[in-house]
Amino acid sequence: MQGSTTAMSAYSLFELLVTLAVASILLAVGVPSFSSVFASNRQHAEINALFHAIHVARKESIMRKRVVSLCPSVDGKQCNPGRDWSSGWLMFDNIDRDEPPMVDAGEALLTVHEVDPLIQLTANRRGFTLRATHLRATNGTFVVCDRNNRSAPRALVVSYTGRPRAARTNAQRQRYACAD
Repeated sequence: MQGSTTAMSAYSLFELLVTLAVASILLAVGVPSFSSVFASNRQHAEINALFHAIHVARKESIMRKRVVSLCPSVDGKQCNPGRDWSSGWLMFDNIDRDEPPMVDAGEALLTVHEVDPLIQLTANRRGFTLRATHLRATNGTFVVCDRNNRSAPRALVVSYTGRPRAARTNAQRQRYACAD
């Protein structure tokens, strides 16, 4: 019988420590940038949801020949009287055309949206109302912020025709500010 020898290779303690140091440096540099990317993606998701909702509300108001409104909501059933939309919002068929919009008996909820808890969403209006083509819509601005300040604030500006557009700066070319 012949003896067999197997060669074993191993890492030295020095090699292991160098590898861990390089990995730690890469993580320290990479993790903050990833968190800002994730924050920016959350902002984009909320802006896209609002953008889509405004377009759907315009379309629904034209198709139904009725007023369709969006309002902030905490419970997904009733409108909130404030301008903080951070909990979520409702889209509904505003039959009685009340201003600010409130969900009343017999008014159908068209959409209920819950906002990401890491996003702060405020508007300069208590509600947005989209009407059929012969009347103007509620114009205003939504400001979308990351609660951890990892991404610059962005806005969704709604024109009086009901057309939304995303923006980083206001008409004076100043960045939007988050509510405290």
